[in-house]
Amino acid sequence: MLNLISDSWIPVIRRGGRDTVRPDQIAEADVLRPNWPRPDLNLACLELLVGLTYLAHPPQGGDDRVSPPDAAALRRSMQPLAPAFNLLGDGPRFLQDLEPLDGKGNSPGMLFIDSAGDNAAKKNSDLMVRRGRYDALPLPLAAIALYTLQAFAPTGGAGNRTSMRGGGPMVSLVKPAAEGLWPLVWANVPRGEPLRPEDLDALPWMRPTATSKPVGKKSPITVPESDSPSRPDPEVFFGQPRRLRLVAQDDTVTQVIQQPWGTNYEGWRHPLTPYYRSGSATLPRHPKPGGFGYRNWRGVILQSETGLRPRNLLQYLRDIDGAHCSLIVAGWAMDNMKPLDFLWSEQPVFLLSEADEEHAAAAVEAAEQAGYAVARCVCDGVGEGDLKSGGGQRAREAFFAATQSTFEEMLEAMSAGVLFAPETWVASMRRAALPVFDREVMLGLADLVETRREKAIKARSKLIAAFAGRPPFGKKIFDPLGLETPARQTRQRGQA
Repeated sequence: MLNLISDSWIPVIRRGGRDTVRPDQIAEADVLRPNWPRPDLNLACLELLVGLTYLAHPPQGGDDRVSPPDAAALRRSMQPLAPAFNLLGDGPRFLQDLEPLDGKGNSPGMLFIDSAGDNAAKKNSDLMVRRGRYDALPLPLAAIALYTLQAFAPTGGAGNRTSMRGGGPMVSLVKPAAEGLWPLVWANVPRGEPLRPEDLDALPWMRPTATSKPVGKKSPITVPESDSPSRPDPEVFFGQPRRLRLVAQDDTVTQVIQQPWGTNYEGWRHPLTPYYRSGSATLPRHPKPGGFGYRNWRGVILQSETGLRPRNLLQYLRDIDGAHCSLIVAGWAMDNMKPLDFLWSEQPVFLLSEADEEHAAAAVEAAEQAGYAVARCVCDGVGEGDLKSGGGQRAREAFFAATQSTFEEMLEAMSAGVLFAPETWVASMRRAALPVFDREVMLGLADLVETRREKAIKARSKLIAAFAGRPPFGKKIFDPLGLETPARQTRQRGQA
């Protein structure tokens, strides 16, 4: 039996080495980070610790943000939560159906998002991630795997619901300048009031499951009681979309029983995730395969017209004026049930005026257009048609990698009061783009047939023209920056 509040179960790295701690011990100064064997478990553990702190001892104002509780105070605050956090036993079980479930037991490997499904095993197609990796789990590993699945759950077949943020949500965590696990967790805890012991049924496993089997053509939904940015519904950190019960022998989980039609969440806004508007809907962002650089910042780190930056970042910047921090951006990139990639990236946060936020967003839009021009010209130069693979895709990624540090330096200067200079940004992009093109197209040019040489030279000329504002790509690069194209300048001189 494991109690997630009273027992030591979280592996961590301290300054002196490895240890296993209770949740309240994360407030001890020498605890640096969680130390689970997988990055998705470490990410979920950070979310869980934020959620537990929100239940037990949330900040109630900006002053609390700069004066976090110590380990002793956190332990006193968390202890009343203990009855709701047993992993096994006859009473309520953490993130599991209140009553036992009937059905065939599955391997506990099903708790891991990248495990092979039944169809893959039947078809013997589980080549990259083999079945049978997790035939049995010690209780601590089972607990964090269970939380990870419920928090990030992808589509899982008929009736097996996704998490309240959909499958594989993007998680964003404010990382303050101070070192250690506790400053990281505390920076992300929403404001609120502690959950009273008599209100533990606010947690979904403390009451009968809100099932979602369709009645007619509609499935019952669960909406938040509070969507306040500063006092969200406690269930936002403890969603239970999957109906699960762990089966254990001694201190080892050997099977997981699952039934369909768990909770169907609608209208929830998770404080650790950026969202975006699509028509009348507000939807959570999801990671894409590959790196996360400045091209992805709009609506996450930078303001955008349709993007809603994560509430934890906005609250932290309001609570601690002028604070320097970065943003951890992480999560599974999914294709429905199929995991494609796991993202973990740390990006700087710049303190910009509203006008400079707009300039930064415009610079990203111009870079998107420049990246397309680079990819298109490379494809033309080597005779390829697909921009999403081969030389074109390599060139686009190389262009953004080559301009990342320049973009960050530009925003750092803007945050110090330097005016945005769009012509300088265009020149920086040009300096990065041409070497990328030359590596993909111009090497070995003398050995090519005449028609190929002509195509390569013509494509390079088009790319040079793009950064001078000329067709076919220049207008789309110049317009977001408010720069006039040569054709417009010529017409204006002629009219004068």
